[in-house]
Amino acid sequence: MEYEYPGDKVFDKIEELCERGEEYMEQEKYPRAIKKFWKAFDLLPEPKTQYPAGTWLLTSIGDINFIVRNYKSGVMNLTRAKQFPEAEGNPYIHFRLGQCLLEEGEDEKALKELQQAYDLEGKEIFNDEDPKYWAFFSSKQ
Repeated sequence: MEYEYPGDKVFDKIEELCERGEEYMEQEKYPRAIKKFWKAFDLLPEPKTQYPAGTWLLTSIGDINFIVRNYKSGVMNLTRAKQFPEAEGNPYIHFRLGQCLLEEGEDEKALKELQQAYDLEGKEIFNDEDPKYWAFFSSKQ
């Protein structure tokens, strides 16, 4: 499927905002990072769901939501990201969504998302994360 991209100036601005957002994430300045990502997302023309950049932006926002323990927003943003191009088959989206769902007490939905991440990436996706996620997942197998 071919995607129409906004004009070069708009796309350049989106890219610039994304780069700045990534810099803020590296510096752990999450409120500033999330503002940059939302600003970039808002620049995507309608329908936004035709742009792969929307997938990445919503995933980054959902990642920040998880990091700052705003799990409810994480669930909303990561679920929305799954409706965008190139989200299907992305183990990270499923994994992070599963973590947010688990933190929200949605064990059944969390297990489904974690299973999808595991099926795509294997146990490695649980590395470098709190061991409680692997404990939960492995106890349901």
